[in-house]
Amino acid sequence: MSDVKDQITVQASATTPRDNSSLAQFPKDDTSAGVGANAHEVNSASEEVPADQIDKKKKGFLAYFTTKEFYIILILGQILAITNTATSTFSTLLSDEGTSIPAFQTFFNYVLLNIMFTPYTMYRYGIKGWARMVWKTGWKYIILAFCDVEGNYFIVLAYRYTTMLSAQLINFWAIAVVVIISFLFLRVRYHITQVLGILVCIGGMGVLIASDHITGTNGGDISSGNQLKGDLFALLGATFYGLANTGEEYFVSTAPVYEVLGQMAFWGMIINGAQAGIFDRASFRTATWNSQVGGYLAGYTLCLTFFYCMAPLLFRLSSAAFFNISMLTMNFWGVIIGIKVFHYTIHFMYPIAFVLIIVGQLIYFLGRRVLGEARKPWLGKNQERGVSGLFTAKRMIETEAVTPNHNPNSTTHDSATANNDPLTSHTSPV
Repeated sequence: MSDVKDQITVQASATTPRDNSSLAQFPKDDTSAGVGANAHEVNSASEEVPADQIDKKKKGFLAYFTTKEFYIILILGQILAITNTATSTFSTLLSDEGTSIPAFQTFFNYVLLNIMFTPYTMYRYGIKGWARMVWKTGWKYIILAFCDVEGNYFIVLAYRYTTMLSAQLINFWAIAVVVIISFLFLRVRYHITQVLGILVCIGGMGVLIASDHITGTNGGDISSGNQLKGDLFALLGATFYGLANTGEEYFVSTAPVYEVLGQMAFWGMIINGAQAGIFDRASFRTATWNSQVGGYLAGYTLCLTFFYCMAPLLFRLSSAAFFNISMLTMNFWGVIIGIKVFHYTIHFMYPIAFVLIIVGQLIYFLGRRVLGEARKPWLGKNQERGVSGLFTAKRMIETEAVTPNHNPNSTTHDSATANNDPLTSHTSPV
């Protein structure tokens, strides 16, 4: 129990750097740490840090493709896309049953996440430590939760008024928002291959949209004349999604995942509950309620909760930009599921589009070094301002620094690591 009680002190000291700075306020002496360009070179050997040494272990334009992290990112991105497609499928099934409650539907996800992560955060920090964390950083998590809730709400609402084609086109704005916010506030500098990869992925999505348009499967009922309203809702939703994704990438690189998800769920539950109570009351009363609807709601909640639990790992290993281009394959997986569930027929352009999106993701990582996008520019050259957790560059750096030279008679590396990251003594691996 002593370790748990000490966590109050540890957490207070560990969160000081991120509590005293906003996204736009970072030390000015770290401009060489751009993720996109991987510009971690230094002028002299004396300035080289362990992160630079790890990055230089493998050379060449394809260096990152020889790391296990690359394959984890690629597979994890598709797992998240499939999971998100499953939530869309359950939403469609609910709508077919006559139950359309977009705000209330997502409420259960926040409740489940809150039950999972908030008590554990309290256990790790202690009640006083948790309260101190909420007092200092709660306002930031409120903003993050608000963006996440509104992104979910407005995207679902958009499909009531506009065509799926229009909503998908506007959804590209989420990628643009992520790139702009990351460039301006997180000082991420994108390499030409990353820009090219994003464009190829968007081209692949364009092929999907074109095939939907040709076959007349882009959906939407615009007879009400409210397509402009739907387009504006989709634009708002995509903007909130981009802000939420970028914010979550920042938070999970500076704090344990259980803290971030616990706080996002805690505030998201309150915001989403209030919104559902205001806007979904009429829909709730007229909705169909039976065992089948209950099963669909349970499936939707479990899939979405799994999605929220896995997404932070992708944000740590890669970036919000790659997260969003990974989601572009959702339409393809949606058709695969739809063949069995909704009896869709697949168009020959779908496999072409899927291959284009995957190729774009491969191009995105050309020229990346060993640590890739896990090395965040806002955390310092040696990631000293970051948290040491699962899939973080800081954890990789510590492992590489300690393991090769570790022996029972020497504590040099262990002491350096402990001094550099007080969280590692008492926090969980995530």
